[in-house]
Amino acid sequence: MRYPRDFLGYGPNPPHANWPGGANIAVQFVLNYEEGGENNILHGDAASEAFLADVVGAAPWPGQRHWNIESMYEYGGRAGFWRLHRLFTERNLPVTVYGVATALMRAPEQVKAMLDADWEIASHGYKWVEHKDMPEDAERNQIAEAIRLHTVATGARPKGWYTGRCSLNTVDLVSEEGGFAYISDTYDDDLPYWRVHNGKPQLIIPYTLSANDMRFVTASGFANGEDYFQFLKDSFDCLYAEGEAGAPRMMTIGLHCRLAGQPGRFQGLKKFVDYISGFDKVWVPTRLAIAEHWAEHHPYKTPELQPSKMNRETFIATFGGVFEHSPWIAERAFEGELSPGNDTATGIHFALQCQFRMATEAERLDVLKAHPDLAGKLAAARRLTEASTAEQASAGLDALTDAERETFTALNTAYVEKFGFPFIIAVRDNTKSSILEAFKARLENTREAEFETACRQVERIAELRIRVLFGEQP
Repeated sequence: MRYPRDFLGYGPNPPHANWPGGANIAVQFVLNYEEGGENNILHGDAASEAFLADVVGAAPWPGQRHWNIESMYEYGGRAGFWRLHRLFTERNLPVTVYGVATALMRAPEQVKAMLDADWEIASHGYKWVEHKDMPEDAERNQIAEAIRLHTVATGARPKGWYTGRCSLNTVDLVSEEGGFAYISDTYDDDLPYWRVHNGKPQLIIPYTLSANDMRFVTASGFANGEDYFQFLKDSFDCLYAEGEAGAPRMMTIGLHCRLAGQPGRFQGLKKFVDYISGFDKVWVPTRLAIAEHWAEHHPYKTPELQPSKMNRETFIATFGGVFEHSPWIAERAFEGELSPGNDTATGIHFALQCQFRMATEAERLDVLKAHPDLAGKLAAARRLTEASTAEQASAGLDALTDAERETFTALNTAYVEKFGFPFIIAVRDNTKSSILEAFKARLENTREAEFETACRQVERIAELRIRVLFGEQP
């Protein structure tokens, strides 16, 4: 079974963004232009719009126009857009527009203003409607039509994409369409990342709903512009400090003409723009500029090992020997739930370790018995596995004096007689002397305690072997 969701991402060590000018943060403003692309029976839709407008508890009206909702959307084109346009052009701040294709076709003056300001105009889909129940072929056709109309309206094909009210298939379908420097239908990171679909990498630049002005008209959202400013400021301060500490991030602010374009809300946005102007190491780009920067500085690299993508034969061949002579552990892990979170040394060790821990006591005992004696007869006869040979050599157990060998032989014999399985220790974590000390100390344990100790050592040995496979220093 393969679980597709990725809860790991970059993990504890994200790449250094290396933003231009050594910036601690990339602050990116998105203006969603949806007015004229929303649900409306004039547009051939079944009902009126009810999403992201100042009507509390609005619901679609089947077969009817909703005059109040329509006029609120019209405010965005008539007044809100121009208020936001003045702010960003006066401050000479780059903006990315998410333009709904049918909305752009109904906004000639606004489109000209966007182009004159040299704003990036990315695609926001064909219409501002819900896609969750849309058949794949229908959505695929709408993607193609969005690109066609966008090109007609702006004079250029869009290089960025964000549907917003997307389906489970949207990102895959847009990736398959191709030709996009980035897709933004995710909210899962503070940095861009590469996503592979059908063997091809696609850059993803995550978007935001938390720092989005849509929260002015949603439950538990922003009550006023001051609330919005404070949230944006706190977000900026956190990310700026992380960048100053050596981990630069990206911050996106999502805006709508009919929402942040309202005077009281606008003042909070303006205050934030004034605030960040007081910082030196801030890069304000378009999303396309971020995509081009990331592609240059962090191009896609195929991982050497991706356990969750392996077929059964390759998986067993790669990890079947991690637990000594016990390939059944890898077999069970393969049949279990593997995900992108298992594509690291820690992740795949966790998957194998869980199978070992879920095994019966008799099965785990067999794993213990599969381990060779330290510096025993198998080592002398050079019949250890390659991994065991390297491990014992790392602690100098392949070069014992006659006296040391006699000591190890006596200890091995006493240990097996008492516990019924060989003494097991992660030799890469130890020296010859510390191994001898542990040998003597653990002979004093009860069998129950020693069984658990030996099992934990088996898990540690497996972890070290996996790290070698991943090219990490054990």
